[in-house]
Amino acid sequence: MVSSPDGYGLIADAAIVIERGLIAWVGPSIDLPAAYQDLPTQDYDGRLVTPALIDCHTHIVHGGNRANEFEMRLNGKSYEEIARAGGGIVSTVTATRAAGEAQLLADALPRVDALIAQGAACIEVKSGYGLNLEAELKMLRVARAIETQRPIRVKTSFLAAHAVPAGTDADTYIDRVCIPALHAAHAEGLVDAVDGFCEGIAFNTAQIARVFDEAKALGLPVKLHAEQLSHIGGTALAAKYGAISADHVEYATADDAKALAQSGTIAVILPGAFYTIHETQAPPVQAFRDQGVPMAVATDWNPGSSPLGSILLAMNMACTLFRMTPAEALAGTTRNAAKALGLADCGEIRVGLRADLAIWDVGTPAELSYGIGITPLHARIFGGAK
Repeated sequence: MVSSPDGYGLIADAAIVIERGLIAWVGPSIDLPAAYQDLPTQDYDGRLVTPALIDCHTHIVHGGNRANEFEMRLNGKSYEEIARAGGGIVSTVTATRAAGEAQLLADALPRVDALIAQGAACIEVKSGYGLNLEAELKMLRVARAIETQRPIRVKTSFLAAHAVPAGTDADTYIDRVCIPALHAAHAEGLVDAVDGFCEGIAFNTAQIARVFDEAKALGLPVKLHAEQLSHIGGTALAAKYGAISADHVEYATADDAKALAQSGTIAVILPGAFYTIHETQAPPVQAFRDQGVPMAVATDWNPGSSPLGSILLAMNMACTLFRMTPAEALAGTTRNAAKALGLADCGEIRVGLRADLAIWDVGTPAELSYGIGITPLHARIFGGAK
């Protein structure tokens, strides 16, 4: 399969030539150039081949879990009652601060393995559960270490502007913790992009703009959790700063879609959080289509609002909950997910790109979004290596 703007771009009986980890040629087998005729071959017996998947929004480095809060909610406890009992993001921050780097890495690797088993070759990992300089850097170091332990690419996002710790206010926190931690993380080579949570319960647009100004001064791209729970201008802010992605965007408007189209920002659709928190406001998928805004799809795997460890299920949910098409869902976890991470060397089957491929035991691409709880991966090729 090769990606194309208007569909899957399927090639029947195709051949892909890989040289030095890159795609050297792709096309119908019958057209294979003579120069490649004598190369060793691997026959996949008519299976579907796609670009390897990309999960462009995760929070998989963290301490502990919040299954007990899930149970408490089902037993009738309110969010306020859970928070007073030390729950919510406070519990994850406490567990993350208490864990050492070795423990955080050990906890993260099974999550990474689950995504690899579903055909992922690249994932994004955010900080944001430390909320102090030392713990934020610790999370990012662990995210970097994943690549040394598993055959997968990791792009890191600095998300210290995720929540306001108890005992301080948002502006003081940005001045005394977030911005100094950003400079320290950048100096250590730990940051690929800078993120923030722009929401009434977190940071307003003026506060996020201060973080983004620092990111731009450091030459770092920005992205934003925007318009997840309400409409306070986060999407417009992301567009103003030329963000590589605006994520969640449930409360984004048609005007926001126009702004994203003009800025070239990817809209990242996160159905796991929508499902988990019982949201009813769906992202404006049709407005994004109408304006030509590329849509990515990701798990948002985190311990609180989206404990979703399946990129394939995220694709299914994007289709069933938001009426995305299977072709859009697949583009959202390949070509557009790469763009949401600022990557131009993967996400498609095209000459010159990385040979990151997924081989599937399915007959049609739609089956990847159709199945629920099914993992039809036959094999994964990462940088040309199986």
